[in-house]
Amino acid sequence: MKHFGTISYNIHCNFTNYGSALQTWALHQAINRIGASAGEYPKWEAVLVDYCPDCLADKDPLDPMKNMWDADEESRRLCELSLPAIRINAAKFDDFYSSRMNRTSASYSSGNFNDIVSDEGVDGFVCGSDTIFCPDEFGGFDDGYYANYACMQKRSVAYAASFGDPHFTEEDYPVLDERLNNFLALGLRENLMVPYAEEHTNVPVKRVVDPTLLLETDDYDPVTAGRQEEGDYLLLYSRRYNPAMERYAEELAERNGWKVVEISLRAENASRHRMFYEAGVEEFLALVRDARFVVTNSYHGMIFSYHFETPFYVFSREQCDTKISELLDLMGLSSRLLVDAPSLDAELPSIPWGVAKERVASAREASLEFLSMELELLCEAAGE
Repeated sequence: MKHFGTISYNIHCNFTNYGSALQTWALHQAINRIGASAGEYPKWEAVLVDYCPDCLADKDPLDPMKNMWDADEESRRLCELSLPAIRINAAKFDDFYSSRMNRTSASYSSGNFNDIVSDEGVDGFVCGSDTIFCPDEFGGFDDGYYANYACMQKRSVAYAASFGDPHFTEEDYPVLDERLNNFLALGLRENLMVPYAEEHTNVPVKRVVDPTLLLETDDYDPVTAGRQEEGDYLLLYSRRYNPAMERYAEELAERNGWKVVEISLRAENASRHRMFYEAGVEEFLALVRDARFVVTNSYHGMIFSYHFETPFYVFSREQCDTKISELLDLMGLSSRLLVDAPSLDAELPSIPWGVAKERVASAREASLEFLSMELELLCEAAGE
């Protein structure tokens, strides 16, 4: 049986991210299912590579303040107030990565990455998902994310890798072309860079769905906790503070007689909201499932609202608009993306969940076919 290591932004970070954990878990589920369906015995299985890019080496999810995106004193103060919840949350995430997936026995970085083949028996690599192809986010073209370590070249595929909202310079393009040609196939999460990749490589290229959409909603039952909050509530999940989004969530909740459950670092909101930053992955899923409404600026907050058919609005966020708008367009739900808060005078429009599910199902089928092809290419490269 082959062992394919997955490489993504997940274990090592400054702040934990539900989407990072869930896309990793979902990708493992899909890889393992495809491998199990190939014959009497599993043909391959996924291995979570504990990979720390050099740009993340100084990041500490137990003490994230010195590396915060928002460096103003107010943001740092609120983060410090949230430290007890941050540390509980980080411990839950580490347990999720260790108990829910087959994780490498050691941690790997630029200094020892090429040892992974002999140390862990990894036969090939799947890079993705997340914005691992965005040099703005990771300080350049990371060797792990772009399959540039010697043991990865021509033994790797990308699945649902994203460029985010890219800003390449003329000097970047030759490096980008070289890195993209490390791969045997490129599954990209957004359409934006598909034409470029097709033109500058000689490998299969396809737009594919995020790994969390490769699974059906029921597939998340094993990692979804029981009800976390009694009564009717609106879930406000903020990846970055947006005062207009917060104000709209509060007004919408008040109009409907709901309380507000909030996942964010705005610890001062505890006087009027149920703050829940300590939620682990399993609890997060339950909070989305059981909410009356979700207001978020998170890509995966939007995806799991879709999965659980929880009405939602997703607000615009820097470096996220491309991935959010493209996915909503695929679902036929473009009106759910907001730049400014809508009026509360009108009734909330209903969401055509059936149409959205049909459109995602079609994209899921095509994406699973592409992932299957990629895994077969890895088998061939490994000398099956």
